[in-house]
Amino acid sequence: MEVFFIALLILLMMTALGAGFPVAFALPGSAVVAVGIAALAGWLTHGNVDAFFTQDGPSQWLTAGVTNFRGVYWDPDRDTLIAIPLFVFMGIMLQKSRIAEDLLVTMAQLFGPVRGGLGISVVFVGGLLAATTGIVGATVVAMGLISLPAMLRNNYSHPLATGTIAASGTLGQIIPPSIVLIILADQLGSATDQAGSARKLLYKLSTGELTMPSSFDVTSTSAGEMFLGALVPGLMLVAVYAVFILIVAALRPKVAPAVHYEGKYDLRFVGRVFTSLVPPLALIFLVLGSIILGIATVNQAGAVGAAGALIMAGYQLYQGKPHTYWPAALALVSVAILVFGTQHHPINVKKLTTSADFIWLTISAVCVVALLAALIWSGLRALKTDNTLQSVMVETAKTSSLVFIILMGAAMLTAVFRGFGGEDLVKHFLNSLPGGFWGQFFTVMAVIFILGFFIDFIEISVVVVPIVAPILLADPQANVTAVWLGVMIGINMQTSFLTPPFGFALFYLRGVAPAFVKTLSMYKGVIPFILMQLLVLLVVAFSPRLVNYLPQRVTLAASTAPPPINPGLQFCIEEYVTDQLKTKGPAIRAAIAKARGLDLASLPEEMRKDITDSFVKATAAFGLLDAVGKTTATVNTRAETYAPLHHHVRDIQDEIRRNDAMVKKLKDEIEAVPPKAADADSRKKALTAEIAALEASNKKLKSSIPADWESRHKAFRQLLAADRRARLTYRRDVDSAYEPVIKAVKTIEGVSALEALKSELEGLRGIINSQPADKAADTIETTLSKIGAIPGADKVRSELYKARRALTSRTPDKDEAIKALNKTMSTYADELAWRRKATQDVLPGLKAYERAIHDTIGLRKQEKLPQNIVPSIADCTAYPRDISLYF
Repeated sequence: MEVFFIALLILLMMTALGAGFPVAFALPGSAVVAVGIAALAGWLTHGNVDAFFTQDGPSQWLTAGVTNFRGVYWDPDRDTLIAIPLFVFMGIMLQKSRIAEDLLVTMAQLFGPVRGGLGISVVFVGGLLAATTGIVGATVVAMGLISLPAMLRNNYSHPLATGTIAASGTLGQIIPPSIVLIILADQLGSATDQAGSARKLLYKLSTGELTMPSSFDVTSTSAGEMFLGALVPGLMLVAVYAVFILIVAALRPKVAPAVHYEGKYDLRFVGRVFTSLVPPLALIFLVLGSIILGIATVNQAGAVGAAGALIMAGYQLYQGKPHTYWPAALALVSVAILVFGTQHHPINVKKLTTSADFIWLTISAVCVVALLAALIWSGLRALKTDNTLQSVMVETAKTSSLVFIILMGAAMLTAVFRGFGGEDLVKHFLNSLPGGFWGQFFTVMAVIFILGFFIDFIEISVVVVPIVAPILLADPQANVTAVWLGVMIGINMQTSFLTPPFGFALFYLRGVAPAFVKTLSMYKGVIPFILMQLLVLLVVAFSPRLVNYLPQRVTLAASTAPPPINPGLQFCIEEYVTDQLKTKGPAIRAAIAKARGLDLASLPEEMRKDITDSFVKATAAFGLLDAVGKTTATVNTRAETYAPLHHHVRDIQDEIRRNDAMVKKLKDEIEAVPPKAADADSRKKALTAEIAALEASNKKLKSSIPADWESRHKAFRQLLAADRRARLTYRRDVDSAYEPVIKAVKTIEGVSALEALKSELEGLRGIINSQPADKAADTIETTLSKIGAIPGADKVRSELYKARRALTSRTPDKDEAIKALNKTMSTYADELAWRRKATQDVLPGLKAYERAIHDTIGLRKQEKLPQNIVPSIADCTAYPRDISLYF
């Protein structure tokens, strides 16, 4: 019966949308009507409004209350969504201030003399507008109004001209900063949590183990990572479009003729190109570059973009008037001084000590005020010139409100869809498809492609993605990242925007194109671009590195990067170390042999023993890593014959579990049948028959499992366990090989810091004798904190702590404190003596040895990945690894 209500929900939604009902009300309205009908039917037939809901029904939703609904299904405080109005403002401001128009005209004059140059300039400007606006409809309309007349005047063929404009206008779907990517990142963040829970449950059901290794977790995403992941595919599309136009122009010159510039290519033209091109490029660099370099979050970058667009509008709308560029110049000078001060004299307001600190604080305050003045000045200009600022603010408010209200409505629709069991139905359908993950993936992509004919990208992102993404992300065989999945969906939706007869970009362009440009010509024009987009889609599908590499590299190089000991990096780190030992192995062995010859007599006995043992373990690391390679090779070899059996049996077991769940549900329905109902017996009989059929199906499924499954599965699990043990043994060995060395180096290097405390320690005697016990204890506490910051000074700190404890006891004993202080000074002298000697005898050799093993044997124990290693590890992690045989 639930299937009926799912169909009713979808039918209501499609009818409302087809009738032209506003999307923001069609989605929640369909949900409310469907819930009302299902609840009424449940109350009339079963006496329970929740009868036709497989999950929490309307009674639970009403009990939870509005606050809980908001927290569970839609959180308006999600950090990602704050960026939407900022980027919308930036894009609309750049268009309203005619910056896009000047850019297109200038680029056409620059590239015009080349065959197809006008088309290439349209593609180029389309890419720039995509990187500054991210709004498809506005970009297509703007380019249609500006460039289509110019292309038609210069005898460009109608199909090529309209196809180029429509395709270039849709680049805003995928080239960051894109609203599509922000919404997808927000939806995929929730989908990742669901997929992670599903994968943990699958691991528990498959292996019987309660906890899943963290290295098998589903990889989440953020808006910044989505921007980084989409950058390369977006640039690929721009390049493919440009190459296509050049080829067409070379083969058929009359289709895309050269357009000669009537003016002169002089310094004045260069200046015009500079003023038209450099500011938008600089704004793109500030927005995307700050995200890529880890300087700013997506929200902060959006604020920078909005401010930059306002500054640019301030001079663009004021062309030909006095002091045109003064606000921009004031803003640039202020920002330049602030950046210079931040780099050369960072300021901490809580720790102003020197006169230079106060001077730079004053300068910074003046620059901030000047920057605000420049923004206000530019805003006033935008307000006075054709009321542009008010128009932009109104459009921003409308667009942002539309996005957020659709998000809320879609959350209601998705909650009802799940309540009817739709998510389980979709999961069952996808799991029943042949071809595993790729069969599921291409089916989902085909559905999204078709939906793109009828509904906008926002509805697809917030209705379809939350339902299908958890299913695709949970698959351990493909083990794809949320970034890759989001970019693939974004490119797909971009393609659907172009597809006749319902492509939105075609409707936008039709609305501004002259009547003599036939709609059929537009359809013909976009077909090559659709094929090119599908080609890029396939390339990205089978080359996930194009999407994953840049986010991984930026993440691993950031100051907040996970340390090399992070479980998710171990496989790639061991691959890297294996490759390094093949080339640097002899040099590292020689460094170990040389280090063994060091005279360690000056070191304390315990440290000396630990370092001697570390040399043995460093030598053993080679053999242990070889053992890891052998076990891994054995697993890979056996997997070739075992994997088909594993996947076949797991599919059968999944089907059995689904049947068991259905049996449990049917038994609950039998118990829920009202005893006094007229058709109670017939309904129970029908449900019992369904249960019997499912149990018979399960029996048949169990009998279809091969007889040798248990033995082969057990043998392969033993191989995986042996591989895991080999890796854990190697990891413990290299950690033990490196830790004593780096600890000794840091301890010996701390001699100067220890020496600096001599006078302070000696002065404690007088303080203990002359001051009250509590004040003397406070002074000792300060000294203790300084000693604690010195590596390897635990013995000195321990003795001094005894002195403080004597002063803070119930009956303070200054004599006991002096006795402990004497012991402290004796220990201090011993510690200082051996460190001074080791500085000459041991430290140079140990540091040379540490440098030799730093990036290999000692890699796991570094605080963060060395920058020279980041590209290799990022490249390795960019490829999804099949982990299904562990499940």
